[in-house]
Amino acid sequence: MIELREIRDSDLPVFWEHFSDPVAQHVAAVTRPYHYDRALFDAHFARILADPEVLPRTVLADGEVVGQVAVFGPQDERGVTYWIARPHWGRGIATAALAELIALEPTRPLFAHAAADNTGSIRVLQKCGFVLTGRDTIFAESRAAEIDEVSLTLT
Repeated sequence: MIELREIRDSDLPVFWEHFSDPVAQHVAAVTRPYHYDRALFDAHFARILADPEVLPRTVLADGEVVGQVAVFGPQDERGVTYWIARPHWGRGIATAALAELIALEPTRPLFAHAAADNTGSIRVLQKCGFVLTGRDTIFAESRAAEIDEVSLTLT
């Protein structure tokens, strides 16, 4: 059973474990400095939790913290993001959590980006109604290389 709830301070150490997983970082491809530095991670989440424009949620599966999802950005550029711990991949958790999150967010369109080779994330987004709308090349910190990225939109 999947549940979303407001993020608690006690969730942050668990998120740090998820975000600092090198295999998950490689799959996600586009990482930020806060994926590698605990102080930056703490500062990043402090900003997220203080920003009224961000809708962040903890993802629980059978009562266990397994990830986080969020809607962020200005009204005309609202995006979604999610990170599910690697041991929980392939169980439909990301799809269920994202579906529940977008039901809470009335703004449309919503935007998302994924590494073009991250078929799991693209599949999650498409199952939630996002459609491919573009392709670009970006630098992926976790791979130290340029990669193809896809853009998706939910209208």
